[in-house]
Amino acid sequence: MTSAAPSPLSDADLGTGLLIRRFEEELLRLYADGHITGTTHTCLGQEYIPVALAPLLTGDFVFSNHRGHGHYLAHCTDPDGLLAELLGREGGVCHGRGGSQHLRRERFLSTGVQGESLPAAVGVGLHLNRTGQDAIVVTYIGDGTWGEGALYEALNMAQLWRVPLLVVVEHNRIAQSTPTTEQLAGTIGGRVAGFGITFSESDSLDLNEVRAAAAPHIERVRANRQPHVLVQHTVRLGPHSKGDDSRPADEIRRLRHLDWLQRYAAAYPAQFSAADTQARQQVAEISAAALARPLASGGVA
Repeated sequence: MTSAAPSPLSDADLGTGLLIRRFEEELLRLYADGHITGTTHTCLGQEYIPVALAPLLTGDFVFSNHRGHGHYLAHCTDPDGLLAELLGREGGVCHGRGGSQHLRRERFLSTGVQGESLPAAVGVGLHLNRTGQDAIVVTYIGDGTWGEGALYEALNMAQLWRVPLLVVVEHNRIAQSTPTTEQLAGTIGGRVAGFGITFSESDSLDLNEVRAAAAPHIERVRANRQPHVLVQHTVRLGPHSKGDDSRPADEIRRLRHLDWLQRYAAAYPAQFSAADTQARQQVAEISAAALARPLASGGVA
């Protein structure tokens, strides 16, 4: 991962990235204050990935995972409905019944079960082909999901049946509390090659570079109706869920030096400050409004 200064961002991209960051930080505060029950998994440090990909995937089906708030905010732009859902309040995207991990809105679905999205995504992709639709299917997974057998069954079927499936691997090098080096033999690229599926890999922290690198692979999936696995190396700055971070303090400090938003703040302080002020205000208003709503009937809170 390079230490070079990031390229300039549009106000829209920076604003979405900061909205996701401040939203996730607010979730941790709300959980600590007892407003959120169960669990919640934040994507701190990984926000730039769905922000980079979302404009390339309009009209497509998106499957997310347990760490999916950033995916939802980048693809669906509905922070009010998401926070109401997490709080079990009226107005939640799933009426307060889905909670943090199980969301459905139009062509966006998430699941908290590791690997569960892959077989479902292959089925949707097969349907798109049979009905002559141009859309593709995207599923976000982590490097820890490569320990799930369903993933390999899905990749086998996707390649055999020429399914337009893009698998985005947010490779943060840790599966809950286990370093990937201790639970993944070989490489993801090597495993994908066994199915004859194309593969690409990036360790850039620059949102524009991530978007530019992904674009031709997405267009190839769309045109050729065949799967592709895109691995984006990244960093998980927060805990696995609420406060269960077992990594050494020096490792966390090292990762924080790679924070894409802090690098952007240093390179473009004026733009960052203005966008951050706006994002913090927006999240504060959304939070206050959601807490003022009544509990949803049959909600999770």
